[in-house]
Amino acid sequence: MGGQAKARKKSKSKKKDSRGGSGQTLLSPQEKMKAKMQEKAKKKTAEKYTVDQLLEKTEECMDNFDFPMAKMFCQRALDIEPTNLTILDMLGNICAELGDMDKAKQISLPVGRCDVVAETLKYSVQVDAVELSPEEGHSKYMYLGQIHTGMEAVQYFSKGLEVMLNVIDKQTQEASDMGAAAMPSEPSVAVKDVSVAFCSIAEIFFTDLCMEEGAAERCKEAIEKALHYDQHNPEALQLMASYLFSVEKSEEGRDYLIKSVSSWLPSLQKKEESLASAEQPDEEEELPQMIIPPYESRITTAKLLIEAEEFEV
Repeated sequence: MGGQAKARKKSKSKKKDSRGGSGQTLLSPQEKMKAKMQEKAKKKTAEKYTVDQLLEKTEECMDNFDFPMAKMFCQRALDIEPTNLTILDMLGNICAELGDMDKAKQISLPVGRCDVVAETLKYSVQVDAVELSPEEGHSKYMYLGQIHTGMEAVQYFSKGLEVMLNVIDKQTQEASDMGAAAMPSEPSVAVKDVSVAFCSIAEIFFTDLCMEEGAAERCKEAIEKALHYDQHNPEALQLMASYLFSVEKSEEGRDYLIKSVSSWLPSLQKKEESLASAEQPDEEEELPQMIIPPYESRITTAKLLIEAEEFEV
C-alpha cells in the first residue's frame, strides 16, 4: 500500500511539472485564442502589405494629422520588423504626438533589452532604438529632448546634434568626392534641422535652466550657432531678439524681431489672401509656407512686438 501511495504521488508530481514546471504562466483559453488571432493577423498583414506600403500609409495619416490611424499602420509594420529603427523612431513620434509620453519613452529610452508589454502598442519592446543604433538617426534624440526637461533634455538634443553634424560632414565629403550631381536632391539631414536643434537648447537655457551658472552665455552661444546654420530661421531670430531684450539691448533686439517677422509674415498674409479669394496657390507660392513658425512661436512674437511697441508691421 505504501508503495502504491508513493507511486500515485510521483504521478501527480509529474503531471504538475508537465503543466507548470517550466515556470511559465499558463494562458487561459481566451488568452490563447487572442494570441492565435493576433499571430494570424500579423501573418495576414505581412502577406497582404509590405513594410514600405505600411509606412507609406503611416506617413499619409500623419500628414493628415490622423495619428490614431497612423499608430495602427505603424504598429503593423513593427509587427513584421520589430527591430526596424525607422519604424521605432516613427512610432515614438506618433506616441509623443498622441500625448502618450510613457509609451514614447519605452520605445526610445536607452534602457537596454526589456519586456515591456503595452496593450495599446500590442507588442513587446525587445531593444530600444537608441541601443540598436546610437550613432544613427537623430530624430529619436530630438523627441526625447522634447519629452524631458532641464539638463537631461540638453543632453539628448546635444547627442542628436552630434549625429546630425556627422551626417552633414559625410554628405559634404561625398559631394566633394562624387560631385553634386550624384547627390540626392533631398539630403537626410539639412542645415535647417541643425538650426532648429540649437534653438531647442537655447530655449532650455532661457527658461528651465535660466538660474544655472553660465546659462546666459550658453543660451547666446546656442542662438548664434542656430543662426550660423540658418540665418533666416525665424525662431532663431526671435530667440536672439528675446535674449537681447533680456540683457537690455532693446534696439538690437527690435532689429532681430523685425527680421524674424519679415521672414514669414508676408507669406502668411499671402496665403490668407489666396484663401479669401478662393484661389488655389501654385506650388511655387507654397514653398515659403515652410518657414512659417509654429503657433506658439507666433504668440511669443506678438508679445515681443507689444513689448517693443511695434504695433504696425
